[in-house]
Amino acid sequence: MRRLILIPVLLLVAGAGIVVQGVDMENRRQAEAVIGGGCFWCVEAVYERIDGIESAVSGYAGGRVENPSYEQVSTGKTGHAEVVKLTYNPDVISYREILDLFFIAHDPTTVNRQGADVGPQYRSIILYMDEEQRRVAQEAKAAAGKNFDRPVVTEIVPLEAFYLAEEYHQDYYDNNPFAGYCSYVIQPKLRKLGLEWRSIK
Repeated sequence: MRRLILIPVLLLVAGAGIVVQGVDMENRRQAEAVIGGGCFWCVEAVYERIDGIESAVSGYAGGRVENPSYEQVSTGKTGHAEVVKLTYNPDVISYREILDLFFIAHDPTTVNRQGADVGPQYRSIILYMDEEQRRVAQEAKAAAGKNFDRPVVTEIVPLEAFYLAEEYHQDYYDNNPFAGYCSYVIQPKLRKLGLEWRSIK
């Protein structure tokens, strides 16, 4: 069981807790969220260190091709975004809190880009599963917009399908902490969020 707590900055901006699709599973409720904010390695590494997140898996969503490969998605022609599917305990963290962190952890004002990662597969996107998630996502986006000088361009669209990414993409940061991308992109992001020292092991 994780010993972590939500980072203080998240607690400052988080709205009221929203229970979404919670089910009782051995005294633990679970719900799901799907988000994309650039490279899925980054998004996964952030949320794996947040209390209440039961799992974070990388995948593809929002496109036109069934069962796409990483190579196909990387062309930018399938319409998919790199996303992460979160399974979480809504008694510990709400959907709104997940989204408030989402808008802090990446730049939602850049179209089809996060830093040096360029292409529609790196776009900012929230894929909702029901009307309640859509409503909360729109509220979180509007609130986040007050913190930026430029418009927030995050897409809010229904989730039609989620395709699991290849095995080597899963837990990428923790399995490859000294890889160049991890050292120069992910570690600084975790450090900025106060999560660098936190381990999921």
